[in-house]
Amino acid sequence: MPRILIAGYQHETNTFAPSLADWAAFTRGDSFPAFVRGQAMVDQLSGINIPVAGFIEAARKVNGVAWTLVPSGWAGAIPSSYVTRDAFERIASAICEDVVAARDHGGLDAIYLDLHGAAVAEHALDSEGELLQRLRTLVGPNLPIVASLDLHANVTRRMLELADALVSYRTYPHVDMAATGELAAALLARRFKAGKKEPMHARRFPYLIALNAQSTFLEPAQGLYEELKALDREFGTVLSFCPGFPAADFDECGPVVWGHGERAEAAVERLYARAGEPAQWRVTVLPAREAVAQALALATQAGKPVVVADTQDNPGAGGDSNTTGMLHALLAQGAGKRLPGQVALGLMFDPASARIAHEAGLGAEVELALGKAVPTFTGSESDAPVRGRFKVLALADGKVTLKGPMMTGLTVNLGPSACLEIDGIRVAVVSGKKQLLDRELLRMVGIHAEQMRLIVVKSSVHFRADFQPNASHVLVGKAAGPMAADPGDLPWQRLSAATRTRP
Repeated sequence: MPRILIAGYQHETNTFAPSLADWAAFTRGDSFPAFVRGQAMVDQLSGINIPVAGFIEAARKVNGVAWTLVPSGWAGAIPSSYVTRDAFERIASAICEDVVAARDHGGLDAIYLDLHGAAVAEHALDSEGELLQRLRTLVGPNLPIVASLDLHANVTRRMLELADALVSYRTYPHVDMAATGELAAALLARRFKAGKKEPMHARRFPYLIALNAQSTFLEPAQGLYEELKALDREFGTVLSFCPGFPAADFDECGPVVWGHGERAEAAVERLYARAGEPAQWRVTVLPAREAVAQALALATQAGKPVVVADTQDNPGAGGDSNTTGMLHALLAQGAGKRLPGQVALGLMFDPASARIAHEAGLGAEVELALGKAVPTFTGSESDAPVRGRFKVLALADGKVTLKGPMMTGLTVNLGPSACLEIDGIRVAVVSGKKQLLDRELLRMVGIHAEQMRLIVVKSSVHFRADFQPNASHVLVGKAAGPMAADPGDLPWQRLSAATRTRP
C-alpha cells in the first residue's frame, strides 16, 4: 500500500491589510482549526468540508485499495497581511521534519498538500512555492507531490513546475472544498498509474478580477466552470481556473488556468479563450449610503431579508471585521427606527466591547465606542467608532458549529460574544475574527436571520452560500476598509505592469 504524507498550510494574504499572520493566528482556533500535528490531524479534521478531509476519505477507497496516510501538520489562519517569518518557518519546519522522518523510517511514496495558494510570507513572496522547493530538495525530483488549492490561489510558475499536479476549487462560495481534496486523490492515482508526471499546460491572464465578480452564483464564472467540467469530459483532463486573490502585491498575482493530461494544451486554450474577455468581469458595487438606501427601499416590500455585503471589511480577505462605515450609514438613515428589531449587522470584531457587555450582563445598557478606525489602502483611516448607548440583548461564549454549505461541521471559537442593540439595530459582536458566512454565527447571539428584514454581512461572496437562498435581494456595498472592492485602487508596487489592466 502506498504511504502518503499529508499536510496543510492555509493562508490568504492581503499585503495591503493592517494585521500580520503571526504564529498565534495559526494556533488560536477561531476562524480556522488550530495548528495540529500527527494523528490528531486525521482525528480532528475528518468529516469537515475542507480539502484534507476529502483527501483522507478518498484515500480509504482509491481504486479499491486503501492508502496508508502519514499525517504531518495542518495550519490555517484567517486572511490578513503577511505571514510572519516565524510562523512560516514553524509550519514549514514541522512538515519538512515529518517528511524526513517518514522517508527514513518506512519510506514514502507521495506527498499531498492542502494549500491555499495565495500565502505571502514576510521573507518569501511565493511561500507555497518555497515550501514545495524545500520538499523537493528532501525527496528528489521523482516522488509525486500533489496539492489542492483555493480558487483564489495566485498560482506561480514555481508551484506548477515543482508539483506533479495541482487542482483548485470550482465554486465560490467554496462549497466543494472536500470534493477538491478527493480530486487531488484522483490526480495522485493518475500519477501512480502513469508512472510519471502528466503533461501540463498553463495560461496567465493580463488583468486582475475583483472578488465580487468571481462568484460562481453569478455569470460569467458560473458558466465558465460548467464549461471547465465539459472540457474535462471531452479531453480527459483535470482543469483548474483560479481567478486569483487580487490583493497580494507580488509579480505573479493574478488569474491562471491550467490543466493536466495528454490533451491539456487544447483544453486549456479553449477555456482561456472563453474566460479571456475582461469586460465580462465588471461588477456593480454601491457606496455605503446608497447601498443602505436601496436596501431599505427593497426591505419595505420584500418578504425575505435584503442582504448587503460590507465587502471592504471582509475578514475573509484581510479586513479585521471592525470598521463602522456601514453601521454609520444604517444609523444615519434611521434603519433601526424604520424596521425596529429587524436590522442586523455582523460580525463586528471588538473584544473590548464584548467584554464590557459580559461584565454588565444581559439586559444592561452600556456606553461604548464600538468598532475601530483602521488604516485603509487609500492611506487614510476608516470611519470613527460608533459611540452611544447599547443594550445587551444576548450573550454567548462564541463556540458554534457551522451548519451551512461552507465548512459544514467545523466548530469555531470566537470568544465572548454579544448581541448589542443601538437605535433598533442589532450588532453581533465577537472576540475572534470570522467572516459571516453561516447563519449559525448570528443565531449564536440570538439573531435569527430569517426574521430580519435587512442584514449587513462582513463578507464579499462566501455569505451567498447560506444567506442568498433565504434572501429577497443581495447588494454589494463598500465603506472605507482594508480590502479594495476594485483591485485597480490598490497602491501596487511589485505587480507586473501588464497585469494592472482594469476589466
